[in-house]
Amino acid sequence: MAANIYYEKDVDRSVIADKKVAILGYGSQGHAHALNLKESGIDVRVGLREGSGSVAKAQAAGLVVASIAEAAAEADIVMMLMPDTEMASIYDEHVAPNLADGDAVFFAHGFNIRFDLIQPADGIDVCMVAPKGPGHLVRRTYTEGGGVPCLIAVEQNASGRAKDIALAYADAIGGARAGVIETTFTEETETDLFGEQAVLCGGTTRLVQAGFETLIEAGYQPEVAYFECLHELKLIVDLMYEEGIAGMRYSVSDTAEWGDLVSGPRIVNADTKAEMKQILSEIQDGTFAANWVEESRSGRARFRELEEAGFDHPIEKIGKELRAMMPWISEGKGSVADASGGQGLD
Repeated sequence: MAANIYYEKDVDRSVIADKKVAILGYGSQGHAHALNLKESGIDVRVGLREGSGSVAKAQAAGLVVASIAEAAAEADIVMMLMPDTEMASIYDEHVAPNLADGDAVFFAHGFNIRFDLIQPADGIDVCMVAPKGPGHLVRRTYTEGGGVPCLIAVEQNASGRAKDIALAYADAIGGARAGVIETTFTEETETDLFGEQAVLCGGTTRLVQAGFETLIEAGYQPEVAYFECLHELKLIVDLMYEEGIAGMRYSVSDTAEWGDLVSGPRIVNADTKAEMKQILSEIQDGTFAANWVEESRSGRARFRELEEAGFDHPIEKIGKELRAMMPWISEGKGSVADASGGQGLD
């Protein structure tokens, strides 16, 4: 079934022209949404917790800043842009008591609605506007006159105009310039979690580490192994991003393409796909969400243990040394560790 895709010509921006919007959080997505909305002529304020280090940043950008509760009380549309594991408690304590019938609560990821961690009152519109790119790209493309494609979804249509409001919001942050695809909270959440775990983050990082380990254990130099298994990955991903898998295969050598065609299925084989299906099943039945919420509530001991093991992997040490030889990689950029988080309150 073909997706419903909307562009600027399909959107009635006037449905949010007189609405007040609260952006809760000023991380990667938060700053992009707030600034793009403001420059689109929307009445926007940023809700931050007391003592947040982002207050000065938001004010310096010309944005109105208030407490989370104040921002929610003032607004007709409240966009929740904070970590998934913190969102429910913030919603229950600061947002829900300050919403009235006819208001809308928006999300950029469906996790808390899909797994019933947040249950808005019946009179509230519940919508999603999820840019398919990081906040800095949402912001940069907007300032350049373009935009990042967005997903929209409506879980609760109390006003009867929830979809129109979601489309107008997506348009105001630049999404309709590129295309807005209609989905559901369930589809977005389950596919997003699966992609992160099986392919984009979990699958890719472990594949890179395993390839590096295989070459090192066979006696090859770690510098050479790093270039082959990590550094050159960007070249391949960029080709796929621009032209698809077929375009990438056209661009690489015949030898590389033959190796791709005959060896790829030996690495990602039927057993791998069976494990992917199990991962998807655990996402669908709520096992992953329950385990992640419990891990976070209990102090994240295993999370930190696994994260530290990743930091200590030999590929990180050799990579840091080699990247120091290539200053053009990070020229004009700050450290990822120093940048704003994905959906943080700060």
